[in-house]
Amino acid sequence: MAAPVLRGLGSAWLRSLRSQGACDLGLLSSNNVLPLPYIHTSASLDISRKWEKKNKIVYPPQLPGEPRRPAEIYHCRRQIKYSKDKMWYLAKLIRGMSIDQAVAQMEFSDKKGAKIIKEVLLEAQDMAVRDHNVEFRSNLYIAESTSGRGQCLKRIRYHGRGFHGIMEKVYCHYFVKLVEGPPPPPQQPKTSFSHAKEYVQELRNRTIINSL
Repeated sequence: MAAPVLRGLGSAWLRSLRSQGACDLGLLSSNNVLPLPYIHTSASLDISRKWEKKNKIVYPPQLPGEPRRPAEIYHCRRQIKYSKDKMWYLAKLIRGMSIDQAVAQMEFSDKKGAKIIKEVLLEAQDMAVRDHNVEFRSNLYIAESTSGRGQCLKRIRYHGRGFHGIMEKVYCHYFVKLVEGPPPPPQQPKTSFSHAKEYVQELRNRTIINSL
């Protein structure tokens, strides 16, 4: 009989100590309950805007008689709801074309990304005339055109019988560089012999660390 009574008194005494300690520390007071600053940020949302900052490059003054430096226009569109691989094929199609020819190619393409690229090209063309002192808006060609990986959102896809899968919502970026002047002539495709010569030259240009 004595053992259960003592056990009950001991547990009651421990509960009183716990409640007293919590009250002393202020843990049970509703005024002291503060929300924890748990803020989640994604690394893909940290956009440095390096491509657009290239428009602010200031070159040194040119010498008298030196040919005029052509204007360069950098433009892009980010977080496009489209696959970067599908966008890359369209971006590669217009490399080296004049601005009018590139717009015409995107106009008659039935791809979703073609309409987006056309809008970006027209925006870059207006930017060239307005901000970069380009006299003729048709005197431009596509120097660089590429795509990049954007944000990737993961969502739950519900299946039957209690199962689920993961679906991804992918985004991409499109980058373009316009240069003032006529487009350069198309380059001849490299042969296997020219590739071999470049590879041998790269091997000869290597430096051996800690050597004479």
